[in-house]
Amino acid sequence: MPRVFLALLLLLLAPLAPASPEKWTAAIDKLTAADATHPPAKDGVVFIGSSTIGKWSRLPAGFPGVSVIWRGFGGSELADSVFYADRIVIPYRPRVVVLYAGDNDLMAGKSPETVLADFRAFCARIQAALPKTRIVFLAVKPSPARWEIHPKMERANALVAAECARDPRVTFVDVWTPMLDAKGKPRPELYVSDQLHMNESGYAIWVPLVAPHLK
Repeated sequence: MPRVFLALLLLLLAPLAPASPEKWTAAIDKLTAADATHPPAKDGVVFIGSSTIGKWSRLPAGFPGVSVIWRGFGGSELADSVFYADRIVIPYRPRVVVLYAGDNDLMAGKSPETVLADFRAFCARIQAALPKTRIVFLAVKPSPARWEIHPKMERANALVAAECARDPRVTFVDVWTPMLDAKGKPRPELYVSDQLHMNESGYAIWVPLVAPHLK
């Protein structure tokens, strides 16, 4: 009995295996289903990342005159965007890639340093194939539903911002600060009822911050 109890205890204490990127295969297949018959225009702008990108319902309308290639898949982490870059970024040969990721990573227990490492991997993957393509990283947003991990969010944002400052092809866009109130807390009116995903008021803050980097 003690051995059985010990085995169960070790199983419970063991770290969870990381989620496999293959879980998103169906979602990626759906995103790319029309590529063969209606390929997106080259030299466009790919928006990639988690549900914050996927739920941006007025994304194309927010950037008139820009050929937007919408490639958000909800629940994904930064490593998933790295894994699928060969399918949903590189084939389009975009002039700009806008990335939002890291939020789910931190909530799943990953460290800010892991977010930085995965961001570096993403940049390396894109730049190896498309050395002239610019990459825009949107800061992890201050969601009320995840405010308990805000120190990790701030740390991840600081690390990625410092990384971006080293390469003129990579830009960090601070969407964190304008989404805070005068007391430095998240503004709940910028989010839908789950207080995790943004509403149109939240995205309206992002548009003028992102638009200059798409020119």
